[in-house]
This record gives sequence, C-alpha cells and structure tokens, in this order.
Amino acid sequence: MSPREQFVAFMTILRKEIRRWMRIWTQTLLPSAITMSLYFVIFGSLIGSRIGEMGGYTYMQFVVPGLIMMAIVTNSYSNVVSSFFGSKFNHSVEELLVSPTPNYVILMGYVLGGVARGLLVAVIVTLVSLFFTDLHIHSYTVVVAIVLMTSILFALAGFINAVFANNFDDISIVPTFVLTPLIYLGGVFYSMDLLPEFWANVSKLNPLVYVVNAFRYGVLGVSDVSLPVAFAMIGLFTLAAFAYSMHLLNSGKRLRQ
Repeated sequence: MSPREQFVAFMTILRKEIRRWMRIWTQTLLPSAITMSLYFVIFGSLIGSRIGEMGGYTYMQFVVPGLIMMAIVTNSYSNVVSSFFGSKFNHSVEELLVSPTPNYVILMGYVLGGVARGLLVAVIVTLVSLFFTDLHIHSYTVVVAIVLMTSILFALAGFINAVFANNFDDISIVPTFVLTPLIYLGGVFYSMDLLPEFWANVSKLNPLVYVVNAFRYGVLGVSDVSLPVAFAMIGLFTLAAFAYSMHLLNSGKRLRQ
C-alpha cells in the first residue's frame, strides 16, 4: 500500500473507533464523570478534611492527579480490549488481516481510538475536579507527555488482553484482578513516603507508580520517584507492549479461527 492508502486505512479505523464510543457516550464517558465525582466527595472532601496535608498540599489536591490518571488508564484500556475483542468475536478482524493494510496501521488505529477516549475522559474529569479544588499546572510539557504515553501504554495492554481473551468474561479478568489492584497500590491515594522501605521498593515494580507520580509532578511539582526514571520506565513498558502487540498481529495466533 502507498503511504496515502495507509493513511486512509488508518483514519478509517480511527474514525470507526471514535464513532463507536461517541455513539454510546452514556456508557463510555458519563460513568467516569460520576465515579470520579464520588471519589472527590468521599476521599477528597470527607476523608481528606481529616487527613490534612500530604506532600505539602491538601489531600484533595494530592489525590486529584492520581484520580485523573485512573480515569485515563481504565478508559484507554477498556476501549481497546472491548472493541478489538468484539471484532475478533464477529470475525471482522480477519478481513483486516487478509487485506493489504499493514499490521502496524491496524494496531495504531485501534490504539489511538482508545487514546482519544482516554484524553476526552481526562478533560471531563479535570473539569469536574475544578468544582472541588484549584489546579495550578507545574509543567504542561510533563503533563501532556505523561498523558499521551500512559494512554498509549494501556491501550496496547488492552489490545494484548483482547487477543488472548476467549470470551467476553475474559476481558474483565485482567481489569478486575490485575489493573484495579495496580491502580490502588500505585500511589493514587497515598504517598510512598508513608510506606516502610521494603514495601516502597516493592511498589517500584508497579508501572502505575511511575505513571501517577510523574503526572503528579506535572500538576503539583512533587513526586515520590525520579522524573527521568519515571519517563524511562513508562517508555520501556510502552515499547515492550508495542513490540509484543506487533508480534501477536504478525503471527496471527489466536486471531484467525
């Protein structure tokens, strides 16, 4: 395929993905706004007023970056895993695989569809958070970079989950038993300074620790981990997920039935 034809194929997949979740916005966008509002009320206003300051900021200001990243992670992931598994389930993905469309174009079309949803949800959740606290961005460059890298990483993770899923129940196993614990143990609601040294070191194996802390640095200017290390770890995870996703597409295993 020529570069122009590849671009047309990419935009076709991307538009299809965006229209899919925009058509059912009450199921894809609205729940995040409601859920995050409850987090802000419960953890920020009710519990936060009793906790006091953390990291030099009010508890509400401290948890807002983590909650925004939680929304980005879950939406980027769930969009790709549900969409691609649906295509695999109804065998429409096989038409893409036998077409001249390069596999990387297919992958990026699905991934950026998830990224678009994650970014829109991030905007919605950020606007909701302004009703509860003031946000003063410390570094727009860090914020934009981390948001893009994180949404791409977890969109790729959702793609991998979709490839290995055999039924609709399988696409909920990883979010329930892997993704949710990683989020809650990733420093969304607490500073790693509160942990004993052993558990603080164990926490550094969790990719969400780098995501949350790097984004918190971009918003507040504070972080429990080194910013260059956070970028390096997120980049490493993203490259590994992309390489493995391309391997799955190129091999065709679990895709052609």
